[in-house]
Amino acid sequence: MRIVFLGTPAFAVPSLERLASEPGFEAAGVICQPDRPVGRKGELRAPAVKETAQRLGLEIYQPEKIRSDDAFAWMQARQPGAIVVIAYGQIIPRRIFELPRWGTINAHASLLPKYRGAAPIQWAIASGEHITGVTTMKIDTGLDTGDMLLKRSLEIGAHETAPQLSARLAALSAELLVETLRELQAGRIQAEPQNNAEATLAPILKREDGRADWGRPAVELYNRWRGFQPWPGLHTRLQGQQLTIHRCEVDSEPEPSRAAAPGTLLERNGRWLAQCAQGQLVLEEVQLEGRKRMPADAFFRGARVTSGTVLE
Repeated sequence: MRIVFLGTPAFAVPSLERLASEPGFEAAGVICQPDRPVGRKGELRAPAVKETAQRLGLEIYQPEKIRSDDAFAWMQARQPGAIVVIAYGQIIPRRIFELPRWGTINAHASLLPKYRGAAPIQWAIASGEHITGVTTMKIDTGLDTGDMLLKRSLEIGAHETAPQLSARLAALSAELLVETLRELQAGRIQAEPQNNAEATLAPILKREDGRADWGRPAVELYNRWRGFQPWPGLHTRLQGQQLTIHRCEVDSEPEPSRAAAPGTLLERNGRWLAQCAQGQLVLEEVQLEGRKRMPADAFFRGARVTSGTVLE
């Protein structure tokens, strides 16, 4: 089966590597987003999929817009039997996704129809889910609304962060894609429409999503901290300045603090806790804007912050 692969970030790399090495598949070309400027100097950096494709000796195409006539002509010339899309970053137009015989197949990092959108891994953790997985589907004109092909689930670790879970789901995506393509060829898959009534959304993350709302239970804030790594993380304000919480955990044995308002800092034997609506969050490593990351006790003592100070 001739395959054109569309993907951009590191999450898509295991799938590309697997398809490029799997007997019976031919990688006819790789499409990814253009190189983008990064850092203060604005130096161009190639996406992870491009670097992988170069290493594998595959043909690479980086259109600014996948909807362009040139992009369609490039795709058409490769005569793909299937198109595979993993975290490409642009909406695929109908004339492209209807081009191949076996369809355009996407591996989405959630158990659809839950968590449609750009950040399914992050929102699954932030929402306190214990189970997630990968769904392969045929792309249509909607946002992750296509008919489902295969699903595989896995458990989310109690302390697992988004980057850790992402690595496991990337490996699972590679396995499921190969199985999906083989089953399609053999005619053994019956596509299943999604139940839109059960759909939830996982929109692209914004900086404000990482703002700590101390009116939430401690376990919810911890889940958001895990889910929003490495960005936007979890942050609050201390005396008018942003304070980033780099490491934290839920206090397993919170002491009664009925008089403490949500957001109140409490110091107990060198441990710094933030009062939440329910329970307390242990702050282990923090960083004030413009300063270095530090253990919480060293920072608060050095900054002469006292127990009872309220985080904004």
